[in-house]
Amino acid sequence: MPNIPSAVKRMRSDAKKREKNQAVLSELKSLNKKLVHVAQDPAKAKTVAEELISDYDRAVVRGVIPRGRADRKKSRIAAFLAKIKKK
Repeated sequence: MPNIPSAVKRMRSDAKKREKNQAVLSELKSLNKKLVHVAQDPAKAKTVAEELISDYDRAVVRGVIPRGRADRKKSRIAAFLAKIKKK
């Protein structure tokens, strides 16, 4: 436990940030699973993918995940959409 007041405040703010970041990451994972689940219907998959890509961009702006990771995930989503569209 920190003794310095600024360190105590930092612990509180870090806990709040961690909670918010975990919520964003959890939502991204849930949408990713939903995309795989609705893969049989390309129209639904496209709408879920658009929402997921938007959420990745929003997570980058908020500083939750790095830009490179979001770009990689979005690229894989696009490849997945192209794959299910071919079928």
